[in-house]
Amino acid sequence: MADIVPNSDVTRRLLSWFDDHERDLPWRAEGVTPWQILMSEIMLQQTPVVRVTPIWLEWVARWPVPSAMAAAGVGEVVRAWGKLGYPRRAMRLHACATVLAEEHGDTVPSEVATLLTLPGIGDYTARAIACFAFGRSVPVVDINVRRVIARALHGRDAGNPTRSDMDDAAALLPRDPAVAPRFSAALMELGALVCTARNPRCGDCPLPHCLWVETGRPALDTPRKVQKFAGTDRQVRGLILDQLRAAEGPVGRDILDAVWLTDIGQRERALDSLLADGLMETTSDGRFCLAGEGD
Repeated sequence: MADIVPNSDVTRRLLSWFDDHERDLPWRAEGVTPWQILMSEIMLQQTPVVRVTPIWLEWVARWPVPSAMAAAGVGEVVRAWGKLGYPRRAMRLHACATVLAEEHGDTVPSEVATLLTLPGIGDYTARAIACFAFGRSVPVVDINVRRVIARALHGRDAGNPTRSDMDDAAALLPRDPAVAPRFSAALMELGALVCTARNPRCGDCPLPHCLWVETGRPALDTPRKVQKFAGTDRQVRGLILDQLRAAEGPVGRDILDAVWLTDIGQRERALDSLLADGLMETTSDGRFCLAGEGD
């Protein structure tokens, strides 16, 4: 394992690099509220920054506080989600806004344990909010951080998450609580910009040691699975939701049947799953619409 410890040369090098290369992301600006950071974290799950930014800016203006979103219908929130993918996140965000408005005085709690009780907030998101919105000294591990840790500390490329990831990230945190949150952001940025999954720019890395580089950049024993989208149930679900978002009201079955003619069974499965997930519903006369926009 590479000799990477807190309060070492690593902290100085990484923070100096971050000072020069930090991206100008809108949710990092002064005055951004914990609620707005929470929204960004939900949106950024499995979705690139470039796609999230314009939607997030619209949502900040439209729903600046949780109660504003809670007052909107869930269908309105799903429609505004647009092409961000995994639309169940929009439903969970609406449910989260409702709980914050009704049970937390329209504010986002700062403690990880309390954040974990909110709808749609998992371990990573709770820690990210505590760290980036409230400056808490907690380890934050996303796929970028896991990749840096796996390569630099363990000399292997990042595979599936392991239980040691969080312990490793915690061990790396500077002991100074005023520095730790920025260190976490810098480590994440390093994975996003330099220590990338494909074509990492190792010559630009500020870390003084990387066991993966020092051992010849060994490949994973098990190749990564490429997650396809074309032709999947996810694509069919998205096409159905696109029709419902574009409609001014409920639509007939014929409209939805026309979105996917390649595999009728797959279309039926996608339709059933959208109804089961609560993303859409049926009206009393048998038409279809987004959740909350029926009779």
